[in-house]
Amino acid sequence: MATSTGSHPRSDVKMAAAGGLTVFAAVMLFISGSLDFCRGLSAVLRDKVFLTTPDYVYEWDLTGWGWTHMVLGAIAVAVSLGLFVAMKWARVIGVIIAGLMIIANFLSIPYHPLWSLTLIAMDGFIIWALCVVRRDTLF
Repeated sequence: MATSTGSHPRSDVKMAAAGGLTVFAAVMLFISGSLDFCRGLSAVLRDKVFLTTPDYVYEWDLTGWGWTHMVLGAIAVAVSLGLFVAMKWARVIGVIIAGLMIIANFLSIPYHPLWSLTLIAMDGFIIWALCVVRRDTLF
């Protein structure tokens, strides 16, 4: 029989699930950030590759969108490395960065529709994986 010192004993299954979801989020954030960085790099180097939509409400220079995606992607990769080593700050910043990446990909749907929707879905799974784990099962 397990004894408790003022808190509930942690289940090995709960700890494994929490760790698994964190690793899942770290891998997905690394992939999503890398893809977003590459997408931004292609927009900066060769913006003729992207589809242009006339009279788009959120129209912005593709080079500006490229730099936005590159910065968000680089931060996402750095945060994913923090998640791999189980840093607590990385969970919060990971949710924030994934949310910002969703917004950036939503606003760039007319330039690359299928790719934007794919990254939005990936970032949604990242947010879910980082938020679903209860605090008492962490670390």
